[in-house]
Amino acid sequence: MIALTLAEIAAAIGGEVVSGAPEQVVDGSVETDSRLVDTGSVFFALLGEETDGHRFVPNAVEAGSALVVTERAVDLPDGAGTAQVVVSDGYAALAALAHEVVARVRASSAHRVDEQGRPAPLRVVGITGSNGKTSTKNMLRTILEQHGATVAPQGSFNNHVGAPVSMLRITHDTRFLVVEMGASGKGHIAKLVAIAEPDVGVVLKVGLAHAGEFGGIEATQRAKSEMVTDLPATATALLNVDDDRVASMRALTDATVVGFGTSAGADYRVSGIETDRSGTRFTLTAPPVPAEAAADRPGGTSPVPQTVDVRLAILGEHHAMNASAALTVAHLWGVPLAAGAEALASMTRAERWRMELLQGGPEGVTVINDAYNASPDSTAAALRTLAQVVRPGERSVAVLGEMAELGEFSTEEHDRIGRLVVRLGIGQLVVVGPGAAPIHQAATLEGSWDGESVYIEDVDAAVHALQEMVRPGDVVLVKSSKSAELRFLGDRLGGVTE
Repeated sequence: MIALTLAEIAAAIGGEVVSGAPEQVVDGSVETDSRLVDTGSVFFALLGEETDGHRFVPNAVEAGSALVVTERAVDLPDGAGTAQVVVSDGYAALAALAHEVVARVRASSAHRVDEQGRPAPLRVVGITGSNGKTSTKNMLRTILEQHGATVAPQGSFNNHVGAPVSMLRITHDTRFLVVEMGASGKGHIAKLVAIAEPDVGVVLKVGLAHAGEFGGIEATQRAKSEMVTDLPATATALLNVDDDRVASMRALTDATVVGFGTSAGADYRVSGIETDRSGTRFTLTAPPVPAEAAADRPGGTSPVPQTVDVRLAILGEHHAMNASAALTVAHLWGVPLAAGAEALASMTRAERWRMELLQGGPEGVTVINDAYNASPDSTAAALRTLAQVVRPGERSVAVLGEMAELGEFSTEEHDRIGRLVVRLGIGQLVVVGPGAAPIHQAATLEGSWDGESVYIEDVDAAVHALQEMVRPGDVVLVKSSKSAELRFLGDRLGGVTE
């Protein structure tokens, strides 16, 4: 975090300094987990559904925290040297501090220039969508960090706690801030947008992920549209025009709208998508850059559309859309398409347990471990990839767990996936757990199968079954919603021991 006095912090978050000198300067990391606190850190003691962060204040003090932010005064050990600010709402205080820090860095960088004398203010991008947020964030970070100090969240820090904590990692030297914005209900994304005030707001897709929490696809669409509704006219709304629900958000924003996708109306158009065991390839065509818009672009003007061939060492057609979104944001900020594509070519995976290709297990067996999370759209995309990468003489095997948080749509969507497995010609289906059982039932009804679909109650039994079932030449996809057991099942099959 940037250096602030206790008085400045208290003023920003509406708190009261109850211990420590108002002029004391704090500039350590901001943490909500006492196990991550280090010397000089700021610890927010948040009230959670299952635990109370105030219980861990002594741990934070012992670890060297310079400041604890609490909702009630907590007795600190004598001589600890830790300051304390008391607020009425810890979550609101965390958001307020993030907003203050981003605003200060934005203001301090307003007249900053790069080595070539071009404007180099802090640029902020917010990314949301039912699928692809983390992969797109990682791709964009990979591109931007070649052109300036970049801050982006680790993992999927995208909620009302993780996103502000990530924002608070910026310093006055930060050139780019990438914020992943997730939500499980109305107003969540709007609050994150208000904190970060993005220069570019990206909407990737509206799908059924978390539909049970939102209350249906229409409610999901309204929630995701919060990314663009409050953007100022000076900002850019980057929309996936292949998704009709996303494309319709054009009418909801005063910002400049830029579209990406395979559709003819896309400003940044994707074409020629191919995927195989080596990765994914596509072509991205960008619009001309007029002279009046090229003052701060390293690539200068371009009177004709610009085209780049992109080669990803990452499996899946759907990653072409994620990569094109990342390339578009970077290009809008002056990064030449070729430079962005070169950076993406260096990525070996989008993220741990996301379409991760593993070949260190039993001889001749390839594993695609995509078990970080699962929605109807991402599961369908993973299955299509599995069908595409299987070579003649190999067998495709899909190990599928539950797709969670679908509410009333759960049975219908699991049923649809089971039928898709059959239609794609997947060689063997292994369904794990009661929540996923409709996949097995639908596959059995859809096809004239005799043992090609197997239902197994739990992961331990699945491990034993797969050890007997998997044979050389198999390509195995493991896909589920946030099941650590299935993630590590995929790792074991792929020979990962970390």
